[in-house]
Amino acid sequence: MTDKGPEGELTLRTLAMPRDVNVNGDIFGGWVLSQMDIAGGIVAGARGRVATVAVDAMKFIRPVKVGDVLCIYVKVGRIGRTSLALEIEAWVLRGRLGAREKVTEAVFTFVAIDDDGRPRVVPEA
Repeated sequence: MTDKGPEGELTLRTLAMPRDVNVNGDIFGGWVLSQMDIAGGIVAGARGRVATVAVDAMKFIRPVKVGDVLCIYVKVGRIGRTSLALEIEAWVLRGRLGAREKVTEAVFTFVAIDDDGRPRVVPEA
């Protein structure tokens, strides 16, 4: 992951709203993490039912402000027998139109599961 520009596919774009702020007036980090998890679920879920099992190396770089457009980029990092590791970056467009800035990144691991919630083999794309 780099901050030269987004890596991966733009998977989710949403607007940071006043209801999503923490006590300091910045967007709550948990809201950003949940948007990243949704985007990862979209990508991993293209291979069938999945569940998030880990978030590694979560690094908050800059705050997200009300009115920023949050853009989530996802890149498949590793495909194992029953799991996928996705490199996920969150970038913002300040004030909806301003400069693009990387705000956080993490590696999300999803496990492929069957209808009973048991691990299954990840199918080929």
